Amino acid sequence: MSEPLVFSFIIGIAAGFSAGYLGSLMVLEKMALVGDALSHVALPGLALGILFNFNPFLGGFAFLFTSAVIIWHLGRVTRLSFETIVGAMFTLALAIGILIIPKPDLLEALFGDITNVTLLDATVAVIVSVIAVFLTKIIYDKIVLSMISEELATSKGINVARTNLLYLLLVALIVSVGIKITGTLLVGFLVVVPAATAKNISSNLFRYSTLSAIFGAISSSSGILLSSLLKQPPGPLVVLSGIVVFLAAVSVKWISKL
Repeated sequence: MSEPLVFSFIIGIAAGFSAGYLGSLMVLEKMALVGDALSHVALPGLALGILFNFNPFLGGFAFLFTSAVIIWHLGRVTRLSFETIVGAMFTLALAIGILIIPKPDLLEALFGDITNVTLLDATVAVIVSVIAVFLTKIIYDKIVLSMISEELATSKGINVARTNLLYLLLVALIVSVGIKITGTLLVGFLVVVPAATAKNISSNLFRYSTLSAIFGAISSSSGILLSSLLKQPPGPLVVLSGIVVFLAAVSVKWISKL
């Protein structure tokens, strides 16, 4: 097994696990489309990195980070839903990104690439994922409580707005890590489908969040293996692997009810 493939596996497991864990909250909040759409916002940042010869994934994260703050602020000021604001921003960002990114690099930006992954990429992905999961675990119950009742959460001393901002920034961080493997077009899958799979077969919150993370890691690592074997972009194969996991979970639940 080549070094880039080993490093890709490490990134895939880290990104898939953390994306699945963070995505469990997004699915609970019925904000699945937000997680998917937010990933597209990184494309102009990637394009600028390629055009001006700096790390494109730093550019992608900068755009994601800034967009998360703007979305949070507009949500508070306008009272529009996150889905509405993200929907407007992601289409604009996608259009700009496709226009300015060099055409030879477009496929990699949209669908990911595992051929040039380094030890530094893998190390950063693991560190970022561990931090994101740890911080999300701290605020997990606070976010769940605010979903039930913002008034109740506030009465418990929870700053709902600040907690939501932290969560959005953590999602942006994980999406920027996952882009390396699945690309901007499909990384939102890792935030949505593993959590949806776990939700279908979970009986409590702990089982749900844990299975979301595990299914994310399985989907990502399986897709990377298939990508290496078939010599195809990893993004679509990560999606196909995740759908197989989803269908398997649905089948198990269906059989258990017979």
